[in-house]
This record gives sequence, structure tokens and C-alpha cells, in this order.
Amino acid sequence: MMNDKLADLIDAGTSLLQELIRIPSFSREENGTADLLCHFLQQRGVEVHRYGNNVWAYNKYKDDLKPCVLLNSHHDTVKPNAGYTKDPFEPILEDGKLFGLGSNDAGGCLVALISAFLYFYDQEDLAYNICFLASAEEEVSGKNGIEEAYKHIGEMSFAIVGEPTLLDLAVAEKGLMVLDCTVRGVSGHAARDEGENAIYKAMEAIEWFKTFEFPKESTHLGPVKMSVTLVQAGTQHNVVPDVCTFVVDVRTTDVYSNLEVLEMVKAHVEVHVDVAPRSTRLNPSSIDLLHPIVLSGLALGARTYGSPTMSDQALLPIPSIKVGPGDSSRSHTADEFIYLKEIDKGVRFYVELLKKII
Repeated sequence: MMNDKLADLIDAGTSLLQELIRIPSFSREENGTADLLCHFLQQRGVEVHRYGNNVWAYNKYKDDLKPCVLLNSHHDTVKPNAGYTKDPFEPILEDGKLFGLGSNDAGGCLVALISAFLYFYDQEDLAYNICFLASAEEEVSGKNGIEEAYKHIGEMSFAIVGEPTLLDLAVAEKGLMVLDCTVRGVSGHAARDEGENAIYKAMEAIEWFKTFEFPKESTHLGPVKMSVTLVQAGTQHNVVPDVCTFVVDVRTTDVYSNLEVLEMVKAHVEVHVDVAPRSTRLNPSSIDLLHPIVLSGLALGARTYGSPTMSDQALLPIPSIKVGPGDSSRSHTADEFIYLKEIDKGVRFYVELLKKII
């Protein structure tokens, strides 16, 4: 009977994904898929909550005295790139693959988590409550996505974040900080020995960003990585530039917070460089390898690794793992797809992962 229930949920989830593909859901424009997700859950007797385009629900016998586990994935997508040969909004089944924009990132994970949530939805005496959250704006790290939704869903103990990982466990994830740096000199005529060239001063700072090694290195993520990605200076060929600006992409790891990295950067370069972070909110994350959800995954044969790509984990203030069906290498590619067997395996994996702890 339970196997029949699981098979029905897998079929329903796969059909839901096909419907989701048909509805454009670019970041900040997810109203249509939010409507569909609400309708899908309500049809199954689930009480649905919504804030903006974030949709969430709790298990039927929620007990406020028990801790709660968060099941989260996103329903927004990037825009299709110019390389598509198939209609990105037409769910196409070929050779065991489901093609369509958002099928792999992260539609397969989303519907697999919904199926797992529904599997446990009406069970009594669970050790944990379960909250399923389909969040918006993940692809742009928007402030009206999971960061806003988390203010409304209540206290959570830990989270499973659905992203395509080949069902391996991302137990650590890099954060991101973008720094706008400004170096000031004194303008002058290039033909005479006058002025103070802001480009030359910036070159010294850029060399520091290129060569500096942070004292601590993450077990799973390696060193903090800083890359200068944009440089701008000058107005014309015969004027010594008095301002040079450059941008630094900083990928932080779980051994430092973004604020700690920022302070270390400023301590080294602030005498000559004005350093302004665009944001410090996209922090790195990690989870204790002895956490029950990690041990549950290991018991199922999953391997652990550190993820260089960001997800909504960056905005969650609780321990989390990132795991799901599909392959990250297919994300944001032309003719994106997920194997049907990956969805099937993903649902079963999530169910078994949760069974061991709830």
C-alpha cells in the first residue's frame, strides 16, 4: 500500500513539473507558478499559506511543542539563453528525459520535496513537524524570497534545501560578497611629470587581492577566493587619471563570516582604497557532520562535499544540507532537462532520508 502511495505521489509530482514548465516564472515574476502550487496542494486537502510568491504548508498534525524541519526549494527560473533549440516552456519527453526551463534547476527537486511532504503529511506521532516551502527569487538572491518567507513560517530546527546535486549532500556552501573599490589620485597632464596616477595605486591593491592568502582554510570548501573582475579609470589618453575603480568578487567559506572577511580586507587596503560591500547578507554555510540529517544521508550511501555554487542556504539562519535529484552542471544550460528516473529516485531518497529521523 505504501509503495502504491509513493508511486502515485511520484506520478503526481512529475505531472506537476510539466505544468510548472509551461508557466514562465522568472525571478520576481513567479505569480503564475505560485498560484499553481497553491492549487495543487489545496486539491489534496492541504492548508496553504502564501506571502508574495512564497508558498508554504505544514503537516496535518502539527504539534507546536515539537521541532520543525524545513523542506525548501525554489520555483523561479533564470531566463532561457539563446542556445535553446526546444521551446523552453514546452515540457517535452524524450528518451526518459523531461526537457523544459527549470526542469533541473530546481523543478525536479521542488516536486520531489512536495511528494515527500505529502507522503508524511497525514501521519501522526512524527518526531518532527514538517514545513514545505516553495520560495521565490532564489536565482537573484532577492529580499522577497526565502529571506522574507522565513520571517513568517516560524522557528525551524534545520533544513533540507532542494538543488540538483546528484543526491549527494552539500554539507558546506560558499558565500558571496562583491566589493566596490575606489582609489583616488591627482589628475595632471600625461606629457609632464605631474599628478598622481590612480591606476598605478590601484595596481598595488589589485596585486594584494591576487596574492593574499587567508590564514584559515575550509575542510570542504578550500580557501577564500578573491577575484578582481572589473577595472575602470581615465577620461582620455593625455590626462593622468585621478580615480580608478575596480570590483572584487569574493567567495567566502564557512571558516569566516562575510563581515570577518570584510574587516580583514579593510585592514590591509583601506589606507589607499575605499572598500564598499554591495551586501554582506549572502553568507557561507556548513553543518556538523554528526548532525542526524547528515548521518541519515550517509546511511543511504550519499557522499558529502562542499558546494561552490550558492543557493537559498546562504539566507537561512539554521543548519541545512543541500541535496536533490538532477545535476548542477545542467543548470542554466540550453535545452535543460532532468531524467524521469532522477525524479523517481529523488522522491524515494527524500522519504528514506526523513524516515530515519522523524
